[in-house]
Amino acid sequence: MPSLVRLTDLTPDEVVEIFDRARALGETPGQELAGRAVALFFPPTSLRTRVTFERAVHLGGGQALLFPPEALDKAEDLHDVGRYLSNWVDGVVVRHPRIEVLDRLAGAIPVVNAMTDVNHPCEVLADLYGISLRRPDWRRLRYVFVGADENVGRAWAEARDLLGLDLVQACPPGFELDGVPAVHTLAEGLDGADVVLTDGTGHLGDVFEPFRVSAAALRGCAPGVLLNPCPPFTRGAEVSADAIESPAFVGHEFKRVLLEVQRAVLARI
Repeated sequence: MPSLVRLTDLTPDEVVEIFDRARALGETPGQELAGRAVALFFPPTSLRTRVTFERAVHLGGGQALLFPPEALDKAEDLHDVGRYLSNWVDGVVVRHPRIEVLDRLAGAIPVVNAMTDVNHPCEVLADLYGISLRRPDWRRLRYVFVGADENVGRAWAEARDLLGLDLVQACPPGFELDGVPAVHTLAEGLDGADVVLTDGTGHLGDVFEPFRVSAAALRGCAPGVLLNPCPPFTRGAEVSADAIESPAFVGHEFKRVLLEVQRAVLARI
């Protein structure tokens, strides 16, 4: 299995193949990982990503071996750690703040990125799959990301680079993503948007308050707009409670298919 550390590790055709495999596998028990083992490195606070990866291994007939990410914080060269692990497991899924940890392991064993401080590729891949189920024209839609230059936004920037998405960022000055067109008012960002994406901004103070996505603000979007906040989101912070209760909100539905996508990613082992 080639590693998936960044979305740009894939080709556009491979993205479509993962979506097709996710649709075929669904949540029905199978044997695509029969006789295989996957080491999962997750902190105790991980919820959605850990549950779906661990369940994906079990549904595929494989064995999941769980470790805290601190097990990788050692003086031993991680290339050597990866070589040793490759004797016993077929791949590793890692959530770790430092992406260089994953890069070093990937030289010795297949690695799937379950989130770093730099990016969150599987989260965005699953969101795109959810969008594709609703909108077959998903590659021609207008996407707006409301948030800062942090890991979720950078993963969407990777998706833009890989797939040629029409992606715009709405944020205050000073929080722009590298290489992504930015606007500095929420209304301008939402104007005509087909998909609205958000990330948590509460830790940044009040600077993002004018960018809170509300049901009223969504009226400036295209008909049938999809609102997909990245969890964990806070009602009343990056999104208002009435936006979450609006017909545009698809967050819970899209996270259901996270399991299918994690399973399809692991099936590449």
